[in-house]
Amino acid sequence: MKTSARPAPQQPSAMPYVKYRPFLDVNPVELPDRQWPQRRITAAPRWLSTDLRDGNQSLMEPMDPKRKRELFELLVKLGFKEIEIGFPAASQTDFDFVRSLVMDDAVPQDVTVSVLTQSRTDLIHRTIDALEGLPRATVHLYNATAPLFRDVVFRMSKPQIVDLAMAGTREIMAQAEKVLGDETVFGLEYSPEIFVDTEREFALEVCENVISVWEPGPEREIILNLPSTVERATPNVYADQIEWFSRNVSHRENVCISVHPHNDRGTAVASAELAMLAGADRVEGCLFGQGERTGNVDLVTLALNLFSQGIDPQLDLRDIDTVRRTAAHCTRMDVSERHPYVGDLVYTSFSGSHQDAIKKGFFARQEKVKAAGGDENAVPWELPYLPIDPHDVGRSYAAVVRVNSQSGKGGIAYLMSTEHHMELPRRLQIEFSRLVQRHTDSTGGEIDAATLWRLFVDEYLPYDYASDLTPWGRFRLGAINSSSLDHDHTKVSTEITFDGETKVLEGEGNGPLGAFVTSLESLGLEIKVRDFAQHALGSGREAQAAAYIEAEVNGQVLWGVGIDTSIVAASFQAMISAANRALR
Repeated sequence: MKTSARPAPQQPSAMPYVKYRPFLDVNPVELPDRQWPQRRITAAPRWLSTDLRDGNQSLMEPMDPKRKRELFELLVKLGFKEIEIGFPAASQTDFDFVRSLVMDDAVPQDVTVSVLTQSRTDLIHRTIDALEGLPRATVHLYNATAPLFRDVVFRMSKPQIVDLAMAGTREIMAQAEKVLGDETVFGLEYSPEIFVDTEREFALEVCENVISVWEPGPEREIILNLPSTVERATPNVYADQIEWFSRNVSHRENVCISVHPHNDRGTAVASAELAMLAGADRVEGCLFGQGERTGNVDLVTLALNLFSQGIDPQLDLRDIDTVRRTAAHCTRMDVSERHPYVGDLVYTSFSGSHQDAIKKGFFARQEKVKAAGGDENAVPWELPYLPIDPHDVGRSYAAVVRVNSQSGKGGIAYLMSTEHHMELPRRLQIEFSRLVQRHTDSTGGEIDAATLWRLFVDEYLPYDYASDLTPWGRFRLGAINSSSLDHDHTKVSTEITFDGETKVLEGEGNGPLGAFVTSLESLGLEIKVRDFAQHALGSGREAQAAAYIEAEVNGQVLWGVGIDTSIVAASFQAMISAANRALR
């Protein structure tokens, strides 16, 4: 046997990496006396949700007014006090949405809505007209400041960029005074857009000129948003930029430094956290990161990261599944099963060693809580593989521990896979877990792998595997004959025992399963196949295959399972299983 001290080295790739330049070669950021690495985050930032603006513009199908209102109401319920609601001058839809909030008196007195505008007189007038009647409002002015945009996109000099920002600020102030008067608590936010790619001295110069026009004071804050518009460097570089700016900007006590990280490098959450260490007061982002391109910073992950460190996030995320469902409905964007804190599978361990560690951790915690007089909050949360208590975000322990009355699809799927090589589709896992739950609720205690298999066989495979159980079902499959009529059509002839009477059914379809479904429909069944999956249960000539079918049978949606050495026969058995379960 040969041994090696180390693996073979990585080899050069064919990727054209030489065309890209390191960020720090383009925009050097030097801060040798940086202080942020020694700091700790001890409080939540101010939050601004931009789901209704930045998030909405990123959707293939933007939200209609009903969905926007539903999401706005969710954000208010969660505790957001600053919400960017749109770009009123960009479309009649956005303008009308802002006006609908005013006319319906839908904005609570303690919530500040924000709207975006470019530095153009007509856009500014239209924007402020939309705000009339709101209790609190902020106009968010922006213009691009980075060299690439100055030179290529807008062909403007640095002085022209400064003049544009100052002119926009003056116009906003004058129009707000004319339209809003004293009825609205009014504020200004300014963004030197593409901040991360802007020379830091020039970004500061533009902001200082805007400050000089606005004249902030104790009762007159200005928000300076320093966006990572396109994330192009490691989070520590962004932190250096934020700390340098925070140290050098004037009127710091009356300046709110806001950060708006994007996720182009996949590190937006880290960028936001390091920016907070570096002096940022506010974070702008979206629920679950559903913003333009690769997304804005994920405010839910950021908030629950704080929560996991014993910091009040000042957002109410105790029912995370409702938050996820509402956001997914409004945006038509799914949330990944592995999404931190939120995904369907994040509190489930499929590994046996993980499950065992978690089970022991739960037992140890129960003893500590009991010793503390039953006070859950008196015992610090320390469990293997679970950074927070799932109960704290509205989840149960069902899919965390082994299969018992507290268990769910995770442990069941693990045991079915390891003990019987059955890789159940996710929706079948959910369906079967409900059956197991009913069993464990009635019997109590833990269910072992043998009993789990017995329950599965009795429900899905009674004719073929339930030798010590009473087979049931109105259908039983006999001989199968299949032939191809042409490239796209198949004919099948099957022997079916139905209510004790054996018949030969024939059908045609675009494949064996389709033809078989057609033949079953001759018995008066209405069948629609919704999902189909299959896999081998072993290797070799005599290896069996498992087939899983999710079908709508006479209006019922349920699963059927079949096992056979022939994948065609297994799929037919799965269809029979579903039909038997529907007509039991």
